[in-house]
Amino acid sequence: MGLFTGLVTLPLAPVRGVVWLAEVLQEQAEGRLYDPGRIAAEMQDIADAVASGEMSEEEAAEREEELVERLTAHRRQAGGGG
Repeated sequence: MGLFTGLVTLPLAPVRGVVWLAEVLQEQAEGRLYDPGRIAAEMQDIADAVASGEMSEEEAAEREEELVERLTAHRRQAGGGG
């Protein structure tokens, strides 16, 4: 980047910083959302909740289905974008 371009775009530096920060936060959030270890831990939490009577079988099945969908969606994205 040349000196002139740097000076002209200097007022946009805070905007670029905010955009960069938003992208980093999105990547981290998606990493946590689609983390297979985290999904497995959530599945275990669901099983524990059913075993202790805190959650019904039907509710557990719905939540497990959501988790499986999240995992397969991420694998499709990582495997080829479609």
